[in-house]
Amino acid sequence: MSSQRPAGPHTPAWVRDAVFYQIFPDRFARSAQTQPPGPLEAWDAAPTHHGFKGGDLRGITERLGELHELGITALYLCPIFSSASNHRYHTYDYFNVDPMLGGNEAFRELLDAAHARGMRIILDGVFNHASRGFWPFHHVLENGAQSPYVDWFYTDEAFLRGDRPLIAYPEAAEWHAKQSGGAGGGVASGLETGIGYKAWWQLPALPKINVGNAEAREHLLQAAEFWIRFGADGWRLDVPEEIDDESFWQEFRTRVRAINPEAYTVGEIWKRADAWLTGDRFDAVMNYPLTEAILGYAGSGRLARDLGDHNDTYKRPELDAAQFAEKLTEIMGWYHPATTAVQLNLLGSHDTPRLRSIVGGSAAAAQLATLLQLALPGAPCIYYGDELGSLGANDPANRGPFPADLTSIDAEAAAFRAFVRGAVAARHEHAVLRSGALRVVHAEGPVLVLERSADPVGFEGAPLALEPGAARRLLVATNTGDSPARVQVQLDGVSGVTRIDWEGVTGAATLLGDGALAIDLPPVSGAIFQLR
Repeated sequence: MSSQRPAGPHTPAWVRDAVFYQIFPDRFARSAQTQPPGPLEAWDAAPTHHGFKGGDLRGITERLGELHELGITALYLCPIFSSASNHRYHTYDYFNVDPMLGGNEAFRELLDAAHARGMRIILDGVFNHASRGFWPFHHVLENGAQSPYVDWFYTDEAFLRGDRPLIAYPEAAEWHAKQSGGAGGGVASGLETGIGYKAWWQLPALPKINVGNAEAREHLLQAAEFWIRFGADGWRLDVPEEIDDESFWQEFRTRVRAINPEAYTVGEIWKRADAWLTGDRFDAVMNYPLTEAILGYAGSGRLARDLGDHNDTYKRPELDAAQFAEKLTEIMGWYHPATTAVQLNLLGSHDTPRLRSIVGGSAAAAQLATLLQLALPGAPCIYYGDELGSLGANDPANRGPFPADLTSIDAEAAAFRAFVRGAVAARHEHAVLRSGALRVVHAEGPVLVLERSADPVGFEGAPLALEPGAARRLLVATNTGDSPARVQVQLDGVSGVTRIDWEGVTGAATLLGDGALAIDLPPVSGAIFQLR
């Protein structure tokens, strides 16, 4: 799956070696150093849509040691800026961290502590829309069409004429509808008649920002620059397709890269995204097509089909090994290898049901999926708690609290974490798992065998600079079936084979002679073998 191509876009070198960890700050860890403004939802209670559990940035700082021990080298934080929602996708101040998270001072402490451990941090930027509390929008609510900020948003003609108010709250919208007899008051094309302004998914809480307005645009771009100067290592960009202006994202990239040429930009796009990845906008997108393929294969025969989400992800057909190999080959060929090498490869996020829930509650299938994720080109991203085999269906269940103390987790969760830690360590130890060429060796029934190799070149078409004695060829073997499997593969230039061991790994490989190799795998399992 490697190919010789012209030089591709410049993508950050550090991302190729990174293992990301996504954190939903309100639900990860609460620090005694950050005083809440009032009562909080009990930490161990089931999460709710509007409840705050009080997780904060100092809580993350205090647990960096655990993440470092897990092998995490980069954090992706869900939004941290001031907001009136627990998920903080409703921004009201782009230049200040939410006080409930500890404010800018707490973020400074987290950045410094993470960087001291060699860990990077990327932030979640929501620039398509803000919130009702965003101070320019509040200014418009208070002053109507006379507000100097009125053109920062998309409002209808009746409002601009002074014939109607903006209806920012549903209760008021109901009242207005009754008073006006249901007439919308001349709302412009594409706007709902009830509220008088354009909002994301027409949710009144999320007024859409007009990036065509020079002052609004500059406000957002200055915020992007501010946090890169502050020390953030990149941006994950929320719903970028909703901003129908290529030049905004082109300018965003130019200005961010002028401050930090190695800043990582990754867009939340759920499908193939060639136009976004030519080098003038994003380095990567969230690789949901690969997510679907891995889960369709790893969860074959056990996928929880009732757990679809708002993008209908995970409703795809289950895949056998041959179908997965075909899809994998397709996805790996979509972009230039320099781009594929930095795709954000995830198995779950705050927008999806949890990994283990999707694969029918099977810890073995979730571990198999994780092994594949960590053995493929791209930057793997673990959603907080998935390394424990946590369960959670749709929002808010998929945003539950992380255990307050890892020493108190049960044996199953501890074993799951040990497996993930071992797989992460294998990726860090073996450069070919990160950068080696990728080839399908065997794909039949439930059994898949992949080779990652440095001979003669790596995934991006150039020789790999390996340490003396480092593995040059690895096999990744998986069996999604409910029965043990034995397969025989034919390989050239092999004189020995050794399993890479860590806690929870099973399976065996035997060299039969003349390049023949027999691989034995228990049900729903995977292993990595070093070839010599």
